[in-house]
Amino acid sequence: MNSFDPHAARTGQALRATACPCCSAAVSRSIYRVASVPVHSCVLLNTAEEAQAFPRRELDLAFCEACGFIFNRAFDEGVMIYSTNFEESQHFSSTFNNFAKELAHEIARKCEIAGKRVLEIGCGKGEFLRELCLSGNATGLGIDPGYRADKGRNEDYNHIEFIVDFFGPQYRNLEADTILCRHTLEHISSVAAFVRLIREMVGKRTEDWIFFETPDAKRVLAESAFWDIYYEHCSYFSAGAHARLFRQEGFDVTDLELVYDKQYIVQYARPSKGRSVPRLPLERDLEEMHHLAETFPIRVRASKHRWLERIRSAHAADRRVVLWGGGSKAVSFLTTLKIGDEVSAAVDINPYKQGKFTPGSGHPVIAPTDLVDNPPDLVIVMNPIYRSEVVQSLDALGLRPEVVSV
Repeated sequence: MNSFDPHAARTGQALRATACPCCSAAVSRSIYRVASVPVHSCVLLNTAEEAQAFPRRELDLAFCEACGFIFNRAFDEGVMIYSTNFEESQHFSSTFNNFAKELAHEIARKCEIAGKRVLEIGCGKGEFLRELCLSGNATGLGIDPGYRADKGRNEDYNHIEFIVDFFGPQYRNLEADTILCRHTLEHISSVAAFVRLIREMVGKRTEDWIFFETPDAKRVLAESAFWDIYYEHCSYFSAGAHARLFRQEGFDVTDLELVYDKQYIVQYARPSKGRSVPRLPLERDLEEMHHLAETFPIRVRASKHRWLERIRSAHAADRRVVLWGGGSKAVSFLTTLKIGDEVSAAVDINPYKQGKFTPGSGHPVIAPTDLVDNPPDLVIVMNPIYRSEVVQSLDALGLRPEVVSV
C-alpha cells in the first residue's frame, strides 16, 4: 500500500518526454497502455453497482532506457485515497505465511534486531511486523494509512506501536535500527524523493539496516503478465533498477535476490558516504530490460488475446469459470480483458474480502465453500505459486474442475 505523501501501445511509441522519477533522464517511450482501469483494486465494496461505478483512470507505462525503470506516466496521485477500508493481506494463505515466517527469521538474523527497534513503512495490517518483532525479540513501529486493528489476526503485542498515516517528511526524525519497507515502493510515484527521505532519516548512523521487498518487473515483462499491472502500482522495478536507485541515493546494496518463485525482489542495504559501486550479479540487467521492453507490446497483446479466447470458449460451452484470488491480479485481469458474465465469481480465502465485489467489473468475491452448491468447471488461479494450495482446497470440497494458472 502507498504509505508516502510527498506534499495498447506500439513498439517504440513516442510520447511527450518526461523525467524519469528514478534517475531524472528524459523518457520518451511508452510500452503499454490501458485506457481505463480502477484506481484501487483492494478496496472493499459492498455492491456490484458500487464496484462497477468505481473511479477509473488511464494507465500508460513508460520505460526509461537510462536506468531500466518503468512508471505510469498518466498516474494521478490525487485519486489515491487510502483508508482502513482496504484489504491487501495475503496472510490467510499457508503458502504465503510460510514464506513470510522464513523471511522474518532471515531479516531478524541478518539485521541482528534483538533488543533493537524496527520501523516498517507501509506495514499494512501489521502481521509481518509482529512476526518479525516476536521472532527477533525487537520493538516495532508501523506506519500505514490502511492499518486496522482487527480482532483475531493482529492481537496486541506490547512492544509494537502503529501510526495510521502516510509516511512523509513529518516523520523524518524517527529513529530505528532497521527500516523495513515491503510492497510499498511500487505504490510511490516520487521514488527518488522517497528513498532520499529515508536516507535523511538515517543521517550519520552507519550501522542501520534498510530492507526492501518489491515486485520484480522483469518477470512481469518476460511473462507478459498484464494481470500484474494495475493503477496503484505506478512504479515498476527490475532488481537492477532497484539497486541503482538506492546506490544513487547514498546506500550500499549488500544483498539482492529474487524470492517467492522469483516474483519479489529482496534487497538489503546500509548507508554509505557516497554513491557505491554496483557489484551484485542481478544488477547487470539493463540490456535484458531493453530487449524485454522492446518486445513487450507485441507479446502482451498475444497474451491478452489467448486468455480472452480461452474464457469465451469455455463460456460458450456452458462451462462455469471462476478466478481463484479476489485481489489486485483478478481486478486487473477482469478489467483489462473487459470480462463480464464469462467469469462467474472470484474466490478468496480472505474472510474480509468475501461478500464484497471486485472494483471495476463488479464480480462477487466468494468463499471456497460457496463453490459446493454451484461447482466450477474451470478455475483460473491468479498466482501460480498457490496452485497446489488451491487444488488441495478443491479436493477437500470434493470438487474436480480443470485448474489452470496465469
